[in-house]
Amino acid sequence: MTDQKSKSARLIAAEVLNQFDPKRHYAGSILNRLLHQTSERQRATDLVFGTMRNRRAIDTVIAVFCGRPIERIQQKLLNIIRIGTYELVYSPVTEVYSIVNEAVENAKTLAGRKQIGFVNAVLRQIAKHIANRQIRLSQADAKRTLVQTPATGCEFDTSFLPDHKTHATDYLSTVFSLPEWLVAGWLGQFGAESARQICLASSRRPSIYIRPNTLKTTAHALAEKLGKQDIDCELVEGTMIKLGGPRAVAGLAGFDEGLFTVQDMAASQPVRLLAPQPDWTILDLCAAPGVKTTQLAEATDDSAKIIATDIDGRRLRMVRENTARLGINGVDVVAYEELSNSQFKIQDSKFDCVLLDVPCSNTGVLAKRVESRYRLKPDAIKELAKVQTELLRTAAPMVKPQGKICYSTCSIQRGENGELIRDFLQENDDFQLESENLTLPSAEGFDHDGGYTAILVKRKTQS
Repeated sequence: MTDQKSKSARLIAAEVLNQFDPKRHYAGSILNRLLHQTSERQRATDLVFGTMRNRRAIDTVIAVFCGRPIERIQQKLLNIIRIGTYELVYSPVTEVYSIVNEAVENAKTLAGRKQIGFVNAVLRQIAKHIANRQIRLSQADAKRTLVQTPATGCEFDTSFLPDHKTHATDYLSTVFSLPEWLVAGWLGQFGAESARQICLASSRRPSIYIRPNTLKTTAHALAEKLGKQDIDCELVEGTMIKLGGPRAVAGLAGFDEGLFTVQDMAASQPVRLLAPQPDWTILDLCAAPGVKTTQLAEATDDSAKIIATDIDGRRLRMVRENTARLGINGVDVVAYEELSNSQFKIQDSKFDCVLLDVPCSNTGVLAKRVESRYRLKPDAIKELAKVQTELLRTAAPMVKPQGKICYSTCSIQRGENGELIRDFLQENDDFQLESENLTLPSAEGFDHDGGYTAILVKRKTQS
């Protein structure tokens, strides 16, 4: 495609949002279909997901300073205005004239010439009421300021936000675009300051971390290789690498060679806490797409016998692809329905460990799985807990005496984590809790997602 035919990132983002219903679609799949039409792929991606992460805050700004309810704005125009507002508030280095002018052009393209005056007027009105596009939060009025980073925000000249002290739930829900019931639960469980940090982390631009394939390289060697390609990166505790800025990971040096896997630091914790051994036989019961499966293999020098399965056969293919790319030989990928075949004798097997990375609410990874904030309901968590409990019950008889279940979620909800584990232990007195770890998402320093791990040990059979 020539540059003349290449669409701008803002136009692509508007087209994605026009096609996207957060309760029915995944934005990534729509975006991937359209990205070939632009040379600004990373920017288009940021505009789509940044606008989605902050949509309630953005809509509040539009409604307040436009003076018209969101519902009364034509959808195509609204998404153009949302993107422009996102840049005005959350991308302070981008020039105002560039944001407004291109929004007007996109309105002409997508909605017709008659609409350009409205788009121009709304965005200029919003820009007019911004007192400081980037101010230190310590110097800002909280009722006038939308938070950008742990240290900065965009301050308006008018108070339009709920009081953060007297209406904490409403304030956090509005500023960080999260469901009120979820924020209220966090306030009750973790307290005001931790809840605010969770909300901020749930709306951050998440960094990309990669886990070096220790079968082929080391973190230092991989960082050096990336550095020679002028790729900004930073070592994290000598075991993982943080990439500087968003980028297409599949195009990095070493990807095709199988030198690394993309994995958040929180997601790497379950296998690290488990500390699997090379002589173990391990069942990964919810393996797709294989990130933790391959981590198990790398942690055991590809010497453990690992059986990987998943009830979703389509996603199970990703496990095969990942093990092949990384050069891993010790993983048998098995269709879920074949587990009872005589070849595997699952009911008679006694595994040293069953890894249960269970389906969950994703409340620890809302910055990445942005659709979850629109879909999640309290009843859904109760239904997920039933599924998680059944998976634990399925795993329990498969573990040999002194063997382990490694239970993990990317949730920070008690009902999917500690409470569920304690209920399981009450029902199964042949298991005991060896250790557990709850990681809350953070936007500070080496930012990361949240998640939970519990290591359960089967008691030794009494003679």
